[in-house]
Amino acid sequence: MSKVIGIEYNLKDANSGEQLDSNVGGAPLEFISGKGQIIPGLESKLVEMAENDKADVMVEPADAYGEINEEAIQTLPKEQFAGIELTEGMSLYGTGEQGETVQVTVKSFNDEEVTIDYNHPMAGRTLMFSVTVLSLRDATEEEIQTGVVGGMAAMGGGCCGGGGQEQNAGGGCCSTDPQPQSQGGCCSH
Repeated sequence: MSKVIGIEYNLKDANSGEQLDSNVGGAPLEFISGKGQIIPGLESKLVEMAENDKADVMVEPADAYGEINEEAIQTLPKEQFAGIELTEGMSLYGTGEQGETVQVTVKSFNDEEVTIDYNHPMAGRTLMFSVTVLSLRDATEEEIQTGVVGGMAAMGGGCCGGGGQEQNAGGGCCSTDPQPQSQGGCCSH
């Protein structure tokens, strides 16, 4: 049976200790288990936990956003970016091969070329989540069918359910959906 799990989390890079994201003090991140809405390495631990449980969960790249794919780094002519004020590290959105929205990061640029990275911003990172399960309940039939916590009414104008991890495009810290769910957050797909 799918569960609706609400969590509070603090996310750091496990190797550098860099603070990456947190929803502590904010709205809980709610997701429906078994729908691929959060990274698998975190979900696999959360489904074993009970309400009010706390844990530190280390997630290797393979169970998060994958390893860095060097083929996903491309250099393009600068004229393809006409009208865009480029800065290193900025995110841009474009259309992928199957018409999906993809996020790219500007790695570097000069007067002639722009190097962009299609890898997810968290690719290659080992992640350390400090999580607390704030709520836990069975998902309703509507939530299971729609993939949206609270059902279709919770979607509001234009929000959409989590996409598959294979999209590797992002709208939030770790999001792979350019229009994250209303509860959004770092762990979402």
